Amino acid sequence: MLPPDVAARGDELTRMDPGALLAWAAERFSGGIVCLSALGAEDCVLVDVIARGTLPIPIVTIDTAVLFRETYALWSRLERRYGIEIAGIRSDLIPDGGPTDPSIDRLWERDPDACCRERKIVPLRRELGGRQAWITGIRREQSEARRHAQPVEWDAAFGLVKVNPLVTWTAADVRAYLTAHDVPYNPLHDRGYPSIGCEPCTSPAAEGEDGRAGRWRGREKSECGLHVAPATLVGREP
Repeated sequence: MLPPDVAARGDELTRMDPGALLAWAAERFSGGIVCLSALGAEDCVLVDVIARGTLPIPIVTIDTAVLFRETYALWSRLERRYGIEIAGIRSDLIPDGGPTDPSIDRLWERDPDACCRERKIVPLRRELGGRQAWITGIRREQSEARRHAQPVEWDAAFGLVKVNPLVTWTAADVRAYLTAHDVPYNPLHDRGYPSIGCEPCTSPAAEGEDGRAGRWRGREKSECGLHVAPATLVGREP
């Protein structure tokens, strides 16, 4: 559950804008906080806010080894633009410079839930070990599973505080910020991809479709498991 001092400031934290909330989080969880960037439009906003405020918050992204080439290009562009490092975290089954373990190779075709678990959840759980809090770019309007997310909440799945500075923003708010501050973002967003994940499991969404309709199209799946109830996070520990 939330630390008592954090819970006591719940109403105040809810009213903070993203910059103020991130500054508070950086101070409250100094040395024990990390920002997970999925390199989506919202995450680019967070990178910009953190960089502009020179906040002492490390930024990481999960390198599944099957991201779009546009995503890898954006990763490098953000680092150059802001003079920062966005550290990549990977599954032990995908070693740098070595072959992918056969057990995970093209696993998305056989068992997409297991693929997400091995490529994303396992390395993230390892990264969050020993941390006090993590920051995400999720927004309530993105999906039903995120409808009740709070700016600051307890993440029972990973056992730490979760900070969602953009949780009340709309897609229009995100676009407006990117434009106003000339923030780099993935060009796939302009080609019909409101939500961008791994290339094999992401397709464009048609006009009027849910923002995550292009993720795992044709399957009863819309979340990778990072932002769902802990009961669904079943699998081996890292």
